[in-house]
Amino acid sequence: MAEAENTLGGVLRAARARLAAHGIDSAALDARLIVEHFSCTGRTEAVTSPGRVLDASILDAVDAAIARRAGGEPVHRILGFREFYGLELALSPATLEPRPDTETLVDMVLPLVRTTVERQGACRILDLGTGTGAIILALLSQVEQALGVGVDLSGEAVATARRNAERLGLAERFSALESDWFAKISGKFHLIVSNPPYIARKDIAALQAEVRNFDPPLALDGGEDGLGPYRVIAAGAACHLEADGYVAVEIGFDQKPSVIGIFDQAGYSLADSRSDLAGNDRALLFRR
Repeated sequence: MAEAENTLGGVLRAARARLAAHGIDSAALDARLIVEHFSCTGRTEAVTSPGRVLDASILDAVDAAIARRAGGEPVHRILGFREFYGLELALSPATLEPRPDTETLVDMVLPLVRTTVERQGACRILDLGTGTGAIILALLSQVEQALGVGVDLSGEAVATARRNAERLGLAERFSALESDWFAKISGKFHLIVSNPPYIARKDIAALQAEVRNFDPPLALDGGEDGLGPYRVIAAGAACHLEADGYVAVEIGFDQKPSVIGIFDQAGYSLADSRSDLAGNDRALLFRR
């Protein structure tokens, strides 16, 4: 960056203008997130100390990050983490970014986890396709007597979830396992949760570039009709559920009737459903 832009306020203005010039809709927010991250500052400093001179190493890091964002890479991929349910979760190329819509599923099952703990003294939870560990770690962070197992087909995702659990102080109640769905799972659980891949294969090419180009295909591809993972979960869950256990899944905005039908055929009834903040069907809870 030019020498005139070596102050906190100047760097922030230049970064914002550069992203806006590249058509980034969230230019102001993304510029702020990047500059704050690499300069180890916050919004207070931007107001009270805009003339603070930044080191050359910080300028170089911000410049490189802004170039990546201008090229279409999502800002949280650049930062390497994203917040979910109040937790800061590290990302990796093998994991989806945890998104606010998924918090709908956590909100839906959290009372059930608490009730199970009150009744049973503990709640064992299995998270299928755990990715960063977002869902299961959010639940463990809210309920001290909850225990969790997260599985993923990607070994790199499993390692990421394990690191997140360790950094959040939840590792003693969480284990991560590389497994093709239920293949390596033993034991029974009070609750099975999943945000599975649910994009129909033919629709992946039409996704937003930030999703299509940077989210892992393994975490997007739900098969020919986007419903393949739900069939696997519905068929295999019974062997791993306690007698009064539940299954909760995130769904695509138009998949509610189809997913209900899949679980109905497998012997489950719908116990609850929730919409996200945009009013789209987002989470379903089933009981056998």
